[in-house]
Amino acid sequence: MKKVSIYTTPTCGYCKMAKDFFTEKGVAYDEYNVGTDLEKRKEMIEKSGQMGVPVIFVDNDMVIGFDKAKLASLLGIA
Repeated sequence: MKKVSIYTTPTCGYCKMAKDFFTEKGVAYDEYNVGTDLEKRKEMIEKSGQMGVPVIFVDNDMVIGFDKAKLASLLGIA
């Protein structure tokens, strides 16, 4: 099983879409709220160079934003 983690904020619509997609497909994920978790925010920026969310990791592959086709491909789901 692939390790999925998503960096989010509570007000991010694309984050919600990504989480709904994972839930719908039965994909377990770790969520980090970078709005309140300063350590995870710093980690996300260091890993991705991005200030915006969502930043999603599938194992070591990074996806910026909610790219449904890329996520499905990385996860091996339709």
